[in-house]
Amino acid sequence: MRVSQIPWWGLPLVAAVFALAGAAAVRYVAARDNALLSRRRRTRRWYEERKVAYVELLTAFERATVRLRSAFEADEKPPSLLAYVDEIGPALMPVRLLASGPVRSAALAVHLQLERLHGPMNPAGVSGVRPQTHFRELLAQVPLVMQQFEAAVREELGIEHTPPAPPPHTLNGKVRWAPRRETLGEPGREKR
Repeated sequence: MRVSQIPWWGLPLVAAVFALAGAAAVRYVAARDNALLSRRRRTRRWYEERKVAYVELLTAFERATVRLRSAFEADEKPPSLLAYVDEIGPALMPVRLLASGPVRSAALAVHLQLERLHGPMNPAGVSGVRPQTHFRELLAQVPLVMQQFEAAVREELGIEHTPPAPPPHTLNGKVRWAPRRETLGEPGREKR
């Protein structure tokens, strides 16, 4: 009869090592998945914070533009520069902190244009132009500058001008849903 050369404690030791290795692998995979999930949550929160900040700033810009236009049409003096800065400041600062370079530049271009309109019109600055004409021309440029800001926001957030394509149908008429793939940078956009 042949006796095994493996000591009596070898089999339990090998089992314990494999059990510990398996437990360590499970812990590693769980930690990696938690880190990935946490990263996705932070990315989504970052995306939402930017979107909220941009909408608030666009709303504040629109409000200031409407006030200027109505004051101009009523032949009244526009609100003061300090009142404008007090109104726009809380909406502008988060955008200055969160936005990418192109969005920040476009937002500051709109802000500069509106700042000029709220400040005193200097007829000496533009020779041969009356202050009212100069004001009207600057006011007419605000929607164009706002459009550039909106385009930069759409580009940064990945907002498409067209709706997504409808889901494909099978031969029996039921909708066939494809699994949703997301990148870590922009929720809802498919990988390319």
